[in-house]
Amino acid sequence: MALALAATTTAGAAATAAYLDARLHLRKDLADYRESRHLARLGARLARENKRSLWYQFEEQAHKLPNEQAIWYRPSPADTAVQFSYKQVYENVCRWAGFLQEVGVRPGELMSCYLVNSPEFMFNLLGCWGVGSAPAMINYNLAGDGLVHCLQVAGGKVLVVDADAGCVERIEAVRSRIEKELGMRIIILDEAIKAAIYARDPVRPPNSFRDGVTGTFPIFLFYTSGTTGHPKACPFETQRSYGLGFPRHRTTGLKPGQTASLLRRGRKADVWYDCMPLYHGTGCTVAIGCLISGLTLAIGRKFSVRNFWPDVHDSHANAFVYVGETARYLLAAPPSRLDRGHKLKAMYGNGMRPDVWLKFQERFGIETVNEFFNSTEGMLSLLNVCRGPFHAAHVGHHGWLKRRELWGKIVPVEIDHETGGMWRDGLTGFAKRTSYELGGEIIIKCASEREFVGYYNNPTATAGRFERDVFVKGDLYYRTGDALRRDGDGRWFFLDRLGDTFRWKSENVSTAQVAEHLGRFPGVVETNVYGVEVPSHDGRAGCAAIYIRPEDRASFNWKGLLDHARLGLPKYAVPVFLRVLERQSPMHNNKQNKVPLRKEGVDVRKIREGEAGRGDVIFWVRGGGERYEEFGEGDYAMLVEGKARL
Repeated sequence: MALALAATTTAGAAATAAYLDARLHLRKDLADYRESRHLARLGARLARENKRSLWYQFEEQAHKLPNEQAIWYRPSPADTAVQFSYKQVYENVCRWAGFLQEVGVRPGELMSCYLVNSPEFMFNLLGCWGVGSAPAMINYNLAGDGLVHCLQVAGGKVLVVDADAGCVERIEAVRSRIEKELGMRIIILDEAIKAAIYARDPVRPPNSFRDGVTGTFPIFLFYTSGTTGHPKACPFETQRSYGLGFPRHRTTGLKPGQTASLLRRGRKADVWYDCMPLYHGTGCTVAIGCLISGLTLAIGRKFSVRNFWPDVHDSHANAFVYVGETARYLLAAPPSRLDRGHKLKAMYGNGMRPDVWLKFQERFGIETVNEFFNSTEGMLSLLNVCRGPFHAAHVGHHGWLKRRELWGKIVPVEIDHETGGMWRDGLTGFAKRTSYELGGEIIIKCASEREFVGYYNNPTATAGRFERDVFVKGDLYYRTGDALRRDGDGRWFFLDRLGDTFRWKSENVSTAQVAEHLGRFPGVVETNVYGVEVPSHDGRAGCAAIYIRPEDRASFNWKGLLDHARLGLPKYAVPVFLRVLERQSPMHNNKQNKVPLRKEGVDVRKIREGEAGRGDVIFWVRGGGERYEEFGEGDYAMLVEGKARL
């Protein structure tokens, strides 16, 4: 009887615990806390041993897994893939470190690299660590003033340049400025230079080179996109980098290589495919995470819908990294035998839109989506590990414990859409906190400005990210510039980026909400929503730049699209204008760029003479209209003259 009672009590307790966990997501929070403690202990141990540099973690893997594949690379499907073992990578990195030291790279200083995706990108990065330096990773698409600006901010004296013809041409155009104004030495990695590097003895750089690496020394410098001005440089601090390895294994399910012993069988390393720009934070941190933790890094030269699945298949990839509209472009391609002819079990990245999320998982058979939310410089870091429909289409998740802990730290506030700032009370001057369910701009409470790593060599821009006296005199908050909301289950949803939201008919329009809804209409491949100034009208009218496959345009249902918009959106949020794109034109990192579209607006002449898409066609809904119809110069003239109202 006692045993039966005890068993019943135990079963009841287990059922209660399971219910509470399902309701409050306690196990998730506890796992996050354990991981944070583990990383803190790791950082403390590395500091005591004076081995803060990530060089030592890479070196440990090279000695532990000398024969395991470290890097797979194929420039194009026509080329034969090249593979490097951890031993080969380590030896090449030692050669690279000697070369960098020889050309003037010094411990504690930065150098600059202007390199395309390749094994040499990683050899250069790891070689920098070997000599106690770090690279400033310059976007190789930059030219002219923007390129010189990024080099000047970094302050390095050595610039390593890829031999790619486009890269060389852009560098040669400003060579005199780089050499004379900035005093930099330019090294083009042509075949002769690379042959000389690989002919060197693989001498390990001594520990003394890395003795000065502190927790705040960067592992690299990378840059914001620069869509509204020159890019700003962001240091990725060493003390922040220890989470690039194990935590990502845990959430993606990837397993590092393991050598055989008397007590265990060996295990081949899982493979992570990375064709995102390695000069960009997402692509580079994934690549680093592989090589400091015993995974295989499969490098794609650049993102290409045509090359993506052959690379994934042939590299035996188990995960891939994505940014922006990557999933949408892959989903828009015709079905092929490789859609499920792969070994993928996870994808990791940011920017996947809700309207393609489940479609992508279902078509390509991806079990786990790791969607994170962060910005290049941001202090807000969220992660959503999606293994089922409950976690589809959001950007982060906090259980009950985390929600309690962060209530006063991560705060939504009301936005003043007229000024782009946070709303302030006219009498008290204080901001207004909103509910998490409603959402608003997210601000982060700070004890001091030192909590934000800041923009490199740009104190003015750094100071501009803070707000003081927000709720009480003397308080300090960091502005993320992003609007999010969190539901009762702790799921975070992205609303909009400040500056993208616009006002029309005295209402605030979320571009993300409109884009998601229009993106669900049959035939619409991509949607980019923004507000445009219209003559004789207050506010900004909604405009959606949409891409429809050329073969689908003749039969496209323009009335159906308007009906769909009116059915699922508030009246004020239904786009007045459509810009039908002749071709898709994402930025270098697969993200959408609203700036040139917004600048040209709906002025047909500007569009015809502009750079955003000269073949694009504008459609509109006339006052009282029931379908989208083509918009011409005569229609624009009527708006200018005030003869047409929207």
